[in-house]
Amino acid sequence: MEKPKFVIAINREFGSGGREIAYKLGELLGVNVYDKAILDTLTSKFNLTVEEMQHIKATKPNWWNDFCRFYQQFGAAGEGGYTPQEDRVVTSQQIYLAEAQILRELAAQESCIIIGRTGFHIFRNHPYAMRIFFIADRKARVKRVMEKYALDEDAANMRIDKIDDARDTYTKTIAGVSRYDARNYDFVFNVTQFPTELVAQFLADNINMKFPFITK
Repeated sequence: MEKPKFVIAINREFGSGGREIAYKLGELLGVNVYDKAILDTLTSKFNLTVEEMQHIKATKPNWWNDFCRFYQQFGAAGEGGYTPQEDRVVTSQQIYLAEAQILRELAAQESCIIIGRTGFHIFRNHPYAMRIFFIADRKARVKRVMEKYALDEDAANMRIDKIDDARDTYTKTIAGVSRYDARNYDFVFNVTQFPTELVAQFLADNINMKFPFITK
């Protein structure tokens, strides 16, 4: 009997280090991690609207193999590894519907980790989902952003505010809830005082307990 597929939906404050934790968790669980950069290229590669994607699936039975090959190539190339061939004007709702469709397809095919993209909302009724929100103290976030992007303190603060506001506005527009509402998640984790490896291992242990079929 085939094992059920699980999905870990991760949301995070900008500068919290949540992305790094997600990728470490993926290594520990042995699953792929999908983030905004990959999903942006996938919606371009496989066309944008749900209707177009359904057409591809209907006319190309091997579309999943094509997707897997593309994902592997993009993952090896890193961000910027794929450039869409044409510019298209699309709405946030179109992007959300296309991404939600892709994410549901991914979760049906394989266990995986989803970073952002309102995954907590898309998989709110999934029987084998765990939804996690990483937060961190402001000073720690500013320090991380300054180091990662070579910014001064004022610029780092401005960037944090801009990105956090944009993410919450997008979430409220698409999902009708605030990303800061703890009721959206199974874990809300302040990671300020904890190393990436420790947080990832803690979560991996809890995920294995919640979904014991992972190791069986």
